[in-house]
Amino acid sequence: MSAVWEYREMNFHHDSKRGDVRAYLTTLAEVERWEIDRVRVYRDGKRSVRFRRKIYHLQRTA
Repeated sequence: MSAVWEYREMNFHHDSKRGDVRAYLTTLAEVERWEIDRVRVYRDGKRSVRFRRKIYHLQRTA
């Protein structure tokens, strides 16, 4: 069994409320099993978040 990481990147506008962003990220983590890999906050307030999750490739043995 080998594991490969799948990545997804999302950007949040500077107008986005912190609580709304947190609720959305929590939903992604709990339901779709994503975890936060990197968060960048730019000078203009925009947030860029990169997520990752493991994808397992199963091999037949017989």
